[in-house]
Amino acid sequence: MKRDLLRILDLSDREILSLIRSGRTWKRRGGSRRAPRPLAGKSLAMIFLKASTRTRVSFEVAMTRLGGHALFLSPLDTQIGRGEPVRDTARVLSRYTDAVMIRTFGHETAMEFAAAATVPVINGLTDGHHPCQILADLMTAAERGKDLRKMRVAFIGDGNNVANSWVEAAHVLGFDLRVACPKGYEPDPAVRKDAGRIGRGEVRIVRDPAEAARGADVLYTDVWTSMGQEAEGRKRLAAFQGYCVDAALLRRAHPGAIVMHCLPAHRGEEITEAVLEGPNSAVFDEAENRLHIQMALLEKLIKH
Repeated sequence: MKRDLLRILDLSDREILSLIRSGRTWKRRGGSRRAPRPLAGKSLAMIFLKASTRTRVSFEVAMTRLGGHALFLSPLDTQIGRGEPVRDTARVLSRYTDAVMIRTFGHETAMEFAAAATVPVINGLTDGHHPCQILADLMTAAERGKDLRKMRVAFIGDGNNVANSWVEAAHVLGFDLRVACPKGYEPDPAVRKDAGRIGRGEVRIVRDPAEAARGADVLYTDVWTSMGQEAEGRKRLAAFQGYCVDAALLRRAHPGAIVMHCLPAHRGEEITEAVLEGPNSAVFDEAENRLHIQMALLEKLIKH
């Protein structure tokens, strides 16, 4: 039976920890020619309805290092851009390739695609969830010595797809998450309800970034205006004043806290240059780990 990854709740706590161990193993191997090539002869279709840097490059390089091949499919190059039903594309690609990664807007599109596909489908990002990013984030926290079951994470800013996936991760693994955001910008209530049924971890929504940051092991932020929200830019800029991760906020965190951002960053808005480039920043290790955790994920799903 095929396995998909559309959201963090698709994984158990043990599976998340296993993927992280595997990702760290692939990282130690680097791009060595002597490393195993478990996906030799396998192909990954990569559907991009949203622009990307890290997702595209990391998945393509991951498949290459695993011995396989990745195909980049944009709406300009495929019939998706001309209105072919999602389910038809899913069924056709399932007959050509061994897995599909889709990066799109509505989460329902990814769900529809996965329901019709007969090969594993991976969510490379939707407006609702960003599971691959959070797996890389968790791997980075583990590398920096954080206990993934006991750490305290402060998410400062918009309750977007990344925040939704952090909510799910907190409940799956059992750590403490505090989300600081203005009223009206909270993580999806349906996601919080679904994840809360697990009964582990504590997720709190607060308004004061300083309250969220107090004693945190991880300070996390993301852009205030995501792709597709550009028309709301001015409104969001005003709403999020005071939610910047700066040196003062960092001082409220645990002395060994790390700072993470999924990139791209708007320096001077959600995070200052000094913090992003400072000694507590794990931002570029986090970006690199997209590659290694996706190698682990592709190996697991395609060989399953």
